[in-house]
Amino acid sequence: MTETRGEPSEQYTVAYESHYVDQNLREALDRYVALIDMHPNSVEADYSRTQIQNIAKAVVPEDEILCSLVQLVRKRFESMNS
Repeated sequence: MTETRGEPSEQYTVAYESHYVDQNLREALDRYVALIDMHPNSVEADYSRTQIQNIAKAVVPEDEILCSLVQLVRKRFESMNS
């Protein structure tokens, strides 16, 4: 399990190092998610959301991302019409 204690800036630094220095995308993803869970309104949470998108683009083919987004939007439309 990844360590999640500390200030948002410290957590972000560790996540960023996992991501770009260690090239450990799974660990980086877990760290970014933990930061968002613990400090959802912090500027580091905003940065983490962007980094999660970067990880997704690096590991998920673009057509799969698009398909998932389309499905998500359609589900949202359905729930709005209920």
